[in-house]
Amino acid sequence: MKPYHFDPQEVVVAVDIGTTKVCAIAGRMNEFGKIEVLGMGRVSSEGVLRGVISNIEKTVNAIKEAITAVERQLEADVRIVHVGIAGQHIKSLQHRGILTRDNAHDEIGQEDIEMLIHDMYKLVLPPGDKILHVIPQEFTVDNEQGILDPIGMSGIRLEANFHIITGQITASNNILRCIEKVGLKVADLTLEPIASSESILSEEEKEAGIALVDIGGGTTDLTIFHDGIIRHTAVIPFGGNVVTRDIKEGCTIMPHQAEKLKIKFGSALADEVYDNRIITIPGLKGREPKEISEKNLALIIQARMEEIFDYVLWEIRRSGYEKKLIGGIVLTGGGSLLKHLNMLAEYHTGIPARIGFPVDLLAHGYPEEVATPIWATCIGLLRHAFDTRNYPTSIEIRHLDESVPQGMETVQQEVATEEHSKRNERGWWERAFQKTKEWFEAEPDPDLN
Repeated sequence: MKPYHFDPQEVVVAVDIGTTKVCAIAGRMNEFGKIEVLGMGRVSSEGVLRGVISNIEKTVNAIKEAITAVERQLEADVRIVHVGIAGQHIKSLQHRGILTRDNAHDEIGQEDIEMLIHDMYKLVLPPGDKILHVIPQEFTVDNEQGILDPIGMSGIRLEANFHIITGQITASNNILRCIEKVGLKVADLTLEPIASSESILSEEEKEAGIALVDIGGGTTDLTIFHDGIIRHTAVIPFGGNVVTRDIKEGCTIMPHQAEKLKIKFGSALADEVYDNRIITIPGLKGREPKEISEKNLALIIQARMEEIFDYVLWEIRRSGYEKKLIGGIVLTGGGSLLKHLNMLAEYHTGIPARIGFPVDLLAHGYPEEVATPIWATCIGLLRHAFDTRNYPTSIEIRHLDESVPQGMETVQQEVATEEHSKRNERGWWERAFQKTKEWFEAEPDPDLN
């Protein structure tokens, strides 16, 4: 792909710093509202624990490697990125805001809502916490309740319920520090469950009522939508890594062997294992190989996943929306790739479940490896940036000839092509005129007289 095939001002780069992997992706929005993937990089992560950075140097190296892969495909240098934030430190709370307006006859405008939101950022929080997102719920105008969009109405007293998401200042500062050490700038920090919902859920599902369960390596994130609005968020401190650890301890094998077992032979529902094959694991030097039955492996996985779904169901009930989830549960994240996980979720919670893939947002011809729940957060970060129009120029094209000003390669190419075409056309007419001239000036053939 040549650098001048896209406008650098239209390109957005997103980074997902997870417990097990760091993903980076670059894309642009085409004329049909779909995302074209221009570059992607995925690297194993070793410096993150339960969604929180625990080793700056290892995380910086992973981010640098993922960004380098993107730059190689773009043939451009990345400057600005959109980053996700998650982890056990994320909390949510409900708060009510009130605004008394000066004139009851003036229409309520966007500036009034912005003023209410701005007031929410003044809330007193526990030491070390900061507000990440302030999400308006229903509004009340002069005791008229249940209004979703008050703009254009008249009233003197404007009230609103807000869903406020907070996180630790140190966690966000560590993310910013890692990005800066790579030599990049952060355009914005977005809660990863919100980003995942952008790529997985449709507006109709959010309206009907749905619970998005993002099973990552270190944590499981829950986001509940109803009437198109986020109603509840929660972070459960268990993820795919706990399942791997259970397999390691239950089968007394090495961690990398446990991870491979989980991915290749793992099932979340032991009743669905019919063959009950025996899997042989090479032993350590000089020791006998180990034999593990596929049924026992599934029982280990199922026990831990049932515990995670117990927490999910408890949070759903705590939110008060258990009976309002018409869309059921949508599972995403790398942990959702376990076989039969949607069946276990449905059996254990009694709520219909499906696996969510982030393909609806992608333009035709997307890379096959991006059509997996692992990339849901990254693609959602791109979509969130496009929706909020928060995408400053993220990349800088590398020029082979530095004397050519930026953006002039295409112009020069078009001018050269046009001149070449004109020369060919002019040459054809000159040759035709010469042939005609030679024919008229030739001596008459005596045999024709």
